[in-house]
Amino acid sequence: MTVLNDIPRTAAEPSDARGRVAELHGIRAQAVAGPGEKATAAQHAKGKLTARERIELLLDPGSFHEVEQLRRHRATGFGLEAKKPYTDGVITGWGTVEGRTVFVYAHDFRIFGGALGEAHATKIHKIMDMAIAAGAPLVSLNDGAGARIQEGVSALAGYGGIFQRNTKASGVIPQISVMLGPCAGGAAYSPALTDFVFMVRETSQMFITGPDVVKAVTGEEITQNGLGGADVHAETSGVCHFAYDDEETCLAEVRYLLSLLPQNNRENPPRVECTDPAGRRCDVLLDLVPADGNRPYDMARVIEEIVDDGEYLEVHERWARNIICALARLDGQVVGIIANQPQVLAGVLDIEASEKAARFVQMCDAFNIPIVTFLDVPGFLPGVDQEHGGIIRHGAKLLYAYCNATVPRISLILRKAYGGAYIVMDSQSIGADLTYAWPTNEIAVMGAEGAANVIFRRQIAQAEDPEAMRQKMVKEYKAELMHPYYAAERGLVDDVIDPAQTREVLIGSLAMLHTKHADLPSRKHGNPPQ
Repeated sequence: MTVLNDIPRTAAEPSDARGRVAELHGIRAQAVAGPGEKATAAQHAKGKLTARERIELLLDPGSFHEVEQLRRHRATGFGLEAKKPYTDGVITGWGTVEGRTVFVYAHDFRIFGGALGEAHATKIHKIMDMAIAAGAPLVSLNDGAGARIQEGVSALAGYGGIFQRNTKASGVIPQISVMLGPCAGGAAYSPALTDFVFMVRETSQMFITGPDVVKAVTGEEITQNGLGGADVHAETSGVCHFAYDDEETCLAEVRYLLSLLPQNNRENPPRVECTDPAGRRCDVLLDLVPADGNRPYDMARVIEEIVDDGEYLEVHERWARNIICALARLDGQVVGIIANQPQVLAGVLDIEASEKAARFVQMCDAFNIPIVTFLDVPGFLPGVDQEHGGIIRHGAKLLYAYCNATVPRISLILRKAYGGAYIVMDSQSIGADLTYAWPTNEIAVMGAEGAANVIFRRQIAQAEDPEAMRQKMVKEYKAELMHPYYAAERGLVDDVIDPAQTREVLIGSLAMLHTKHADLPSRKHGNPPQ
């Protein structure tokens, strides 16, 4: 064997086109096979698929077109010059998901542990640039050991190029990160910059400093999964939007999410034929939601009853569970739903719920997804921890996101809507296009009991029977300011509707708002609360 331009060739060079083509097929076969059966078996033994197997599951059969399959690194030293595998540990290209173009790159853990080097990074930069130029979603299948140490600062610069492109693509094309292995150090920031993060339990982890460093610095002992596993990020940190038990289910859900998103910010989400009648009555809602504001119920069941065929995809399902953020369809049109969950913390807004909903509102607005908000909120969560943790600035994030959104916005008040939380949750005063309420609604500065204690404290204190006087004043306050039609009489609610007609009313309103156009003031960008 001789080596010419880093490509191994036989001593007898092919002298005709057929020979050249045969040589090409041989090289391609070598690139597709990768480092061999032993490395593949080791990957499978860890419960992980190979990069190409993952791409096959993600994309429509036979649709993948690979880019720079024959790319190899040019680094020398530390034995690298003797190991120059094709693809350089990352597979890049494009294909389709349900017939729509999607760009993808997948780390191949069998080659250099999926570590990022200069050539590896350049391939990723190219496919990201192609996705932005073509206006199509980008999915990254992450399974890498971080920067390639042997290449030094060149590898670190490669990450910088990825971060810069993540930021450039933000709000322009959907970006989805699928964590299928380790992701440590600075590498974790690329997924954090994308729109959605998927993780697989037991096999994927994300952390800035690993367990060894944590132990050395703080003395704490913890496992990789305990520090940055899927369940930790899905429930505690909020870094992960979706967590699944296996790669097959995870990638199937990525396909489903893509079916709910547009190709880019210049298009609307795909609309589908709907067999669920637009005028279907939702009589179940009359019994599902108690009129008594102190009784909890499951808001998820309300959403199921209203949306097409009861199907929706909840984002951040296990983090900040006092608020629900979900993608669903109404009469075939994709909508984003934000709803208080009375089953958890009575549906109050707190720091994490505000952050979760704010990011979801921004995502919907970026990708032309109408927003429907279901309100049943008693206020913001009181407490020293919340105040010292910055509930003011975190709550302002949600307020800013709603005020800045130009997509169609409809809010529906089911029961309680008290104080600043009512204003923040897309009230008419901050720009909701339409506001509806059920006859069970109570819109007020605060609950009747608290209001009566403040307004009538002297009368209550001076009464012969303070408790009887307090109950009388509570009843009087409710009759004057908290009856279901008070807000409607003042134009703060567009209509009070029969709960059974909720689906029909929302679909009709969305149809009217379909052509809504709104311009923001001319500016470089806003300065949202942090």
